[in-house]
Amino acid sequence: MAFRPMVGLEVHAQLLTASKMFCSCPVAFGSNPNSNCCPVCTGMPGSLPVPNRKAVQFVIKTGLALGCKVSDYCRFYRKNYFYPDLAKNFQISQYDEPLTYEGHIDLAVNGEPFSIRVRRTHLEEDTGKNLHLSDGRSLVEYNRCGVPLMEVVTEPDFTSADQVREYLVQLRRLLRYLGVSTANMEEGAMRCEPTVNLVDEETGQATPIVEIKNLASFKAVHDAVSYEIDRQHWCLENDAEMQQETRRWNETEAKTTVMRTKESADDYMYFPEPDLVPLTPEREWVEEIAQSLPELPLVRERRFVEEYGLPQYDAEVLTEDKQVADYFEAVAATCGDPKSASNWVMGDFTHLLHESGQSPDTCKLRPEDLGKLIKLINDTTISSKIAKDIFPTLFEQGTDPQQLIEEQGLAQISDEDELSAIVDAAIEANPKAVADYQGGKEKALGAMVGYVMKETRGQANPGLVNQILREKLSE
Repeated sequence: MAFRPMVGLEVHAQLLTASKMFCSCPVAFGSNPNSNCCPVCTGMPGSLPVPNRKAVQFVIKTGLALGCKVSDYCRFYRKNYFYPDLAKNFQISQYDEPLTYEGHIDLAVNGEPFSIRVRRTHLEEDTGKNLHLSDGRSLVEYNRCGVPLMEVVTEPDFTSADQVREYLVQLRRLLRYLGVSTANMEEGAMRCEPTVNLVDEETGQATPIVEIKNLASFKAVHDAVSYEIDRQHWCLENDAEMQQETRRWNETEAKTTVMRTKESADDYMYFPEPDLVPLTPEREWVEEIAQSLPELPLVRERRFVEEYGLPQYDAEVLTEDKQVADYFEAVAATCGDPKSASNWVMGDFTHLLHESGQSPDTCKLRPEDLGKLIKLINDTTISSKIAKDIFPTLFEQGTDPQQLIEEQGLAQISDEDELSAIVDAAIEANPKAVADYQGGKEKALGAMVGYVMKETRGQANPGLVNQILREKLSE
């Protein structure tokens, strides 16, 4: 029998709200332990939750971007289980009446398209964090407890680890475009739990579903899913016993290991949260959120290829971050040369951004000034070398490039008479290069061009220098 992988994903993303899901405690990564908690998020008797409207808005926004329907009526449930980092012994979540449902996203891996159905995008609260010390003690950190958490649940439509990774990359990019989450996996702001099993499409026979926990990077997700698919194939081939269970990913040994037998929904004893009324999002509000959606990253990527004629690679890199994409478009609009704008934004500009720890929105160099710099290169006012030499100053000071060029006397020399005299000196100073060039060695011209550029501090028009040299050497 030919068994096909069926992989589903549950992705949890912390939302970029100022306060927690059901109380006014601040949300701040890196705060002192247990400094951002109160009776509500630690589950003290008599405390009452109040929903965070911004969190509801963010989930509706994400659901709409994923093609989901928005429920006219939904409510919160209590999901009952005991862990030390969940002091009230239940999590407020959503169950069979989610905020948004039935969406999809179309993607491709290596040119092969695939479509993933989104079962639901809903709201819940995050748990705290257990810290297990080497001496056997455990500490509990409650700052994360109650942070608004969005859960995006797919149908088991993935058939490979490569598809899973591509989906996660694109989902992270989407959440950042929407401004609803940092989606930083290294900070725990985005966490993923795949479910894996195999099915024979002819007979319907399927292996038990396995959920994989503790995945902290895209690589870990890819490797864990790939391993689990192979492990289940091996179990089928060797008639090994399998059961529904939760497994963890052991990065050191590069394999999954058993954590516990998988619970079912009945084990959580879901029932409606008695302290919260149902949510009924107004249609006008939902429409307002829909109108606020930005151009989505995959749509923008396609437009960059079609409208600007950029290579696919450039379009992917530029649209990875919304601020970078906005900056590029402003540069291209100023200079009228999209490919040069792409090269500068992806190259020197991004390098200095990373080096300085800034973003396009916080750096001093305006996109219009970078566009002016590219125009000055294209109209031969300055050479590319001069542009690269002055670019760090422009980036640091945010100076107008035309003004800086005039102040430092950096305009490109394009006067033929002036250059002709310097070319004569270059020919006289490089007799071996002259002989080599006239003997058929084209590269020998470089020595004489270099002489001219050195004499003019890089300001000579290189195209005109080459033209004059060739004419003189052919006489």
